[in-house]
Amino acid sequence: MANPETTAVIVTYHPALDVLGELVNRLRNQVKTILIVDNGSDENIAAWNAAQQHAADHIIALKENAGIAAAQNAGIAWAKQQGASHVLLMDQDSLPAHDMVAELHAALTDKPSAAAAGPRYMDRRQKNPPPFLQIRNWRLFRHSCETSCDVLPVDYLIASGCLIPMPVFDKVGDMRDDLFIDYVDIEWGLRAGHHGFQSYGVCSAHMEHSLGEAPIKFRGRKIPLHSPLRHYYHFRNAVLLYRTGWVPLQWKCVDAWRLLLKYGFYTLYAKPRRQHFMKMTSGLLHGLIGRAGKYK
Repeated sequence: MANPETTAVIVTYHPALDVLGELVNRLRNQVKTILIVDNGSDENIAAWNAAQQHAADHIIALKENAGIAAAQNAGIAWAKQQGASHVLLMDQDSLPAHDMVAELHAALTDKPSAAAAGPRYMDRRQKNPPPFLQIRNWRLFRHSCETSCDVLPVDYLIASGCLIPMPVFDKVGDMRDDLFIDYVDIEWGLRAGHHGFQSYGVCSAHMEHSLGEAPIKFRGRKIPLHSPLRHYYHFRNAVLLYRTGWVPLQWKCVDAWRLLLKYGFYTLYAKPRRQHFMKMTSGLLHGLIGRAGKYK
């Protein structure tokens, strides 16, 4: 039975319509309301949705690509107007298990200070569920699920599959839309922690999700790869967070070291190398001077 108070907010941008249809189908019996916020796609998402057997309940069509944070905020505001008690954020290419939402709700029942609960996800390309991350004592801890019953405290969750109680937004605020894309979920998770809330990774909740493009194979590992433009946002927004006063110093230092390693790795191994190097470097420089918003 659908949870009577949860609204799923699916953000789309030139989606693969077959995958989007499967996502809506999987959510239909898990939430009360499904909202699609389309970020200026060429496709007529409303006409496509009207022809589906399992359709979303409402469409918000933005006139241009305003960024994932702005689209999420539009969905959150609409869900709040409809009286939703929880918002489930979803990317267009994520596919939740049939009981994912129920498992996330169960994890939140005895945690009044919870910011959000998120699922364990499997990247279809890597075939290996990434661990939940937490920085403590100047180190990055990778928390893997030892049992399906584990509910693990984390610094942040990826936005897709993230179940957030609506009252949390009143104290933490919405997504930071001047970041446009990348580090949006990280910034919100850290901000929630700054306000005394805790995010949780739920090992019994499962989801399929793709990170970036085809990964780089390196010494027996598969390293996620994004486009040069996404690397611009990634590096710029990381530096913008380092400039933010309330972000914990140890988190800045550990993440900055990881960012430096990524800068060297992608410069050497991401093709076309020059484009990745230039976009990453531009991102670092723009972050240092405080430039935000959509790349121009």
